[in-house]
Amino acid sequence: MNYRMLRAPVAEFIGTLLFVLVGAGSSIVNQGGAAGLAVALTHGIGLAVIVTIMMPISGGHINPAVSFALWIGKQIDAITLGKYVLAQLLGAVVAALLLKATFPAAPARMTSLGTPQISGSMLTIFAPITLEALFTFFLVSAVYGTCVNPQAQRVGGFAIGLVVLVCALGGGAALTGAVMNPARAFGPALVSWDWHAQAIYWIGPLLGAAAAAGVWRYLLLPPSATDLR
Repeated sequence: MNYRMLRAPVAEFIGTLLFVLVGAGSSIVNQGGAAGLAVALTHGIGLAVIVTIMMPISGGHINPAVSFALWIGKQIDAITLGKYVLAQLLGAVVAALLLKATFPAAPARMTSLGTPQISGSMLTIFAPITLEALFTFFLVSAVYGTCVNPQAQRVGGFAIGLVVLVCALGGGAALTGAVMNPARAFGPALVSWDWHAQAIYWIGPLLGAAAAAGVWRYLLLPPSATDLR
């Protein structure tokens, strides 16, 4: 077996594990009020650092929606997509198991291990799906604009992390959690068995990712960047 073939999926597993560990962990210990700023900063800065670390190994997707967008845009093949998404989901589940094993039971139970929740002010399912789709469109645009586009300035994962931070601070955290990442929602939901609104965190991000991939592949990228890597 060629273990070098496992480098990229293992990087996605570890990267997603770390992201869910710090992101969901911050959601458990910071509840309500000004604590929302701490949660937003943890997700944004944490993702920026993790993507930068893993980028030379796997591309630093750390998100099934990002991998899906790069597959739609023909930057990766279907086999790579499957490996990455499986690794990301496994990483998220292991992170949630670690949180369950290490955090006090009461706050962990109260927050469903940091599972994102929809605000009660969102009266229809259409609104949170639309918000998550728009946020993910922004996120995937940052990926294409700073990582895929050969003409872009290389800034590591920091533009990507800043998008997460901006969307959270711009109101997303209070409404949907500004998740933009099915793995971030899936791992804690599975371990805590809280499936409330789980579909929203898949449908919205995947729709936004597909839309962004289409716009960048067919309208914004130079021709040299539209071939399969």
